[in-house]
Amino acid sequence: MSGKGRSLVLGVHSADPVLSTVAAIGLAAITPACLIVDLAGDLRMPAGRNLGSLLVDGPRLDELSPGRRGVALLAGGGVEMAEAERAIADLTARWPALVVRSDRGSWVGPSVPVVPLYPGLLSPTDERSAVWQPAGSADKPPGPGPVLPRLRPGLTRRLLAGQLPRRSRWMAAWRDVWDMPWA
Repeated sequence: MSGKGRSLVLGVHSADPVLSTVAAIGLAAITPACLIVDLAGDLRMPAGRNLGSLLVDGPRLDELSPGRRGVALLAGGGVEMAEAERAIADLTARWPALVVRSDRGSWVGPSVPVVPLYPGLLSPTDERSAVWQPAGSADKPPGPGPVLPRLRPGLTRRLLAGQLPRRSRWMAAWRDVWDMPWA
């Protein structure tokens, strides 16, 4: 984040659950330290602390701010959106950046749609601003927004396993997304 960005909290959503997950990781990983809050609730995560338990028990000292560089993940815990907004606002005070992974339209703050860019008849027709992820030999995007480099299967597997690569063109492409005027 170059400092000219509009927000320290940015939502991300996609109709494709894998793309939604790796997009949140890509967006978070290019910041010095970032918390991903999973409000979509479709990830299998170990039982334990989540946004709901932060609301009930209050945050622990180590949850208020990052203890190291990198990406942290917090499950949503099935809380209502109004409660989630309150908890995320509290976390924003201490975390350098937050990514809210949500279902389309459920997060009220700035949110980045990530759209798979398929070729031919499967090509999307939506002309809104989005981050476009080519799948195969895709056509040009129908709307404005950055087109990411091709997402390789090996990188996808590493990201879903919790491993962040040291260098990746795909990861670096997320850097400018923080500075775009998402609505």
